[in-house]
Amino acid sequence: QAGGQRILVVEDNADACEVLRMLLDIEGHQVDVAADGHAGLALALAGNYDAIVCDIGLPGIDGYELIARLREGSAGAAPLAVALSGYGHASDRERAIAAGFDRYLVKPVGPAALLEALGARQ
Repeated sequence: QAGGQRILVVEDNADACEVLRMLLDIEGHQVDVAADGHAGLALALAGNYDAIVCDIGLPGIDGYELIARLREGSAGAAPLAVALSGYGHASDRERAIAAGFDRYLVKPVGPAALLEALGARQ
């Protein structure tokens, strides 16, 4: 598929991370992965990504802090940020949006929902 995005997946569950990477790769995207918050933030700041798919519960720094720091540190256009979380309460969604996420998906996330979330900015 032409026009794939550069996507960073930050997910500490190795199996979930690999499934996400394979799905996005099959869809024609260039995918990098990180298994913890600090590694994810370092890649995000250096990587010029179109989108970031980020778990909330991460070792090191959590997804909220990762995105907040990225938004503070990124000059110019910031990537689309999609939160993945096991937490489905409205307050969790509000906290994620306040931290700088554009989208909030509750696990388990189906492929169609993920691809739709990555398809357009608000």
